[in-house]
Amino acid sequence: MTSTPHADGDPVRAAILAAMDRLLAGTPLRSSGRLSVSQLAIEARVKRWQLTHQHLDLKELFQSRVKAQGSTPEAFSKELSEHKKLKKKYDDLRQHCADLEERLRVYAAAANLLALENAALTGREPGARVIPMPRAQVLPEPSDPMPE
Repeated sequence: MTSTPHADGDPVRAAILAAMDRLLAGTPLRSSGRLSVSQLAIEARVKRWQLTHQHLDLKELFQSRVKAQGSTPEAFSKELSEHKKLKKKYDDLRQHCADLEERLRVYAAAANLLALENAALTGREPGARVIPMPRAQVLPEPSDPMPE
């Protein structure tokens, strides 16, 4: 087993080591928390090439520690379950919108039909043959009660 590398006064190495500890602990500050070299670079605020070309020992150390850990940090697994919940909510909202659009089409057709009937009844539609229904006569209510 190799010894743990030290920062040796290099701020880039110190940032990478601190980011490595945060990722492995499941408490990322800047990245998604995924245990990859790319996310380590984001977490450390360094360029990816610095890990893949300049600090190979730190990249290899990170990969070996990830493999030894063997599990996803709880914070990242929580994000995965939240992603599934959001995906289901998104699907539900899409279905709700589709239902609303269908309802809107029905209401638009009904409103159009009512507008055409109204135009025909008010005489704004030339040549329309609409026979208005006679209104029911309203009988006046007696003011005096009827004798029995």
